[in-house]
Amino acid sequence: MKTLKLFFAVVLAAVFSFSAQAQSNKKSDTKAKTETINVAGNCGMCKTRIEKAAKTEGVSAASWDSKTKLLTVSYDPSKTGTDAVAKKVAAVGHDAGKYKADDKVYEALPGCCHYDRK
Repeated sequence: MKTLKLFFAVVLAAVFSFSAQAQSNKKSDTKAKTETINVAGNCGMCKTRIEKAAKTEGVSAASWDSKTKLLTVSYDPSKTGTDAVAKKVAAVGHDAGKYKADDKVYEALPGCCHYDRK
């Protein structure tokens, strides 16, 4: 009986130890950065396209505001960065930061999504 109690005590201590270690690892994984990128667009279809393109590996959240033309991204800097996100957004037809969308891709966007390309 003593051996059984000792065994359960050891197992219980191990479970709590692993649980505490897992929680401390979660805290160190929360090094997410949040930054904004200027992204050209007009409407709700643009918003959907931009946010979908921005949500690449390492990006935990992406939100584009049609009034301010700013894309706010939260990401893990060890997996991606704003340049990579901007390139992905430009690839779907929206000028993003220092990256300009390909003319053919821009022209293929729906008419309502044709923003002023200065």
